[in-house]
Amino acid sequence: MALRSAKLTLFSPLHGFVDKGRRFVWQRSSSSRSMAPTVKLDKDEELRRLKEVNIDEASARRHVRDSLKDVQLNLDHILFKTPENGIKTKESYEVNSRGIEIFSKSWLPEATSLKALVCFCHGYGDTCTFFFEGIARRLALSGYGVFAMDYPGFGLSEGLHGYIPSFDLLVQDVMEHYSKIKENPEFSSLPSFLFGQSMGGAVSLKIHLKQPNAWTGAVLVAPMCKIADDLVPPPVLKQILIGLANVLPRHKLVPQKDLAEAAFRDARKREMTPYNVICYSGKPRLRTAVEMFHTTQEIEKQLQKVSLPILILHGEADTVTDPSVSRELYEKAKSLDKKIVLYENAYHSLLEGEPDDMILRVLSDIILWLDEHSLQAEGSSVITA
Repeated sequence: MALRSAKLTLFSPLHGFVDKGRRFVWQRSSSSRSMAPTVKLDKDEELRRLKEVNIDEASARRHVRDSLKDVQLNLDHILFKTPENGIKTKESYEVNSRGIEIFSKSWLPEATSLKALVCFCHGYGDTCTFFFEGIARRLALSGYGVFAMDYPGFGLSEGLHGYIPSFDLLVQDVMEHYSKIKENPEFSSLPSFLFGQSMGGAVSLKIHLKQPNAWTGAVLVAPMCKIADDLVPPPVLKQILIGLANVLPRHKLVPQKDLAEAAFRDARKREMTPYNVICYSGKPRLRTAVEMFHTTQEIEKQLQKVSLPILILHGEADTVTDPSVSRELYEKAKSLDKKIVLYENAYHSLLEGEPDDMILRVLSDIILWLDEHSLQAEGSSVITA
């Protein structure tokens, strides 16, 4: 395969970089890694080299991630400052019932018993590694067993990068993976929560609508119940793209503005987004765009069917997913236990792209809600027993 010899020889087998005359320094890390690479300000050249690698296939994405993950976790971002001591992590690859190899990761507190399970559904331009690593550590250190997976075609899971041939099949894959975890005797008696960000909010809602009584609750961060109007092509172009999707489903023809610019309010944190090299950042593939559009239309029509306890968090200045539809979800959901928090001036990436104080506030809101509902679920099970 040409890309292996032409591009991937830039990396050493020890998850670092071969110097090749470029400027890198090494420093001791306070974590369990004895040495960790810190790249100087002229690192942009090496990032450009990484982005030239064709990562359409999972094997290339995995190689790139292995070569860069130590650099990622030493970036100066508040999420990566959460200690990993006291947390047991596990990364796995497992072939699902459709024959697709799925990457997953778990974070479990070592010293305390679990309060509940939190099952993460990532967004369209994200994976279950990188920024989520810090979020998962926070939750694990608060007593939660955190489980995450990359969807087929995303992150480290098998499949053409960024390609969703069927949103319903993607949801089915997520349901299958998390159902196995919940059925494990070690966890089967625990409360279980969905945690969906952006497109993952749509995945979480669809899971709930298919399994209305299976989950204790859901945390929805900037959920994709509707794509913001200025991200949707004009009606005529939209119809053309829908027609083309039947002929050229994998092609990248859908126009898209810079999502990092739209999603990250903090400019310094926005500069870190290129390090999430294996996230999908290209133009949406035609079938993917159509599936996402139809999914949001479907969810909009079923908001009144949402019945589980929900916490909805959205930035008021979000231009990627529409905060007015989060308000509509809150108003229409038939759940008697629902809460919405709208953060003034905040953008789309509440947990990754905001100033530190906002990120900490959102994390605190999530953990407080999970704590309250874990205790309620435990009390209910005791009364039932």
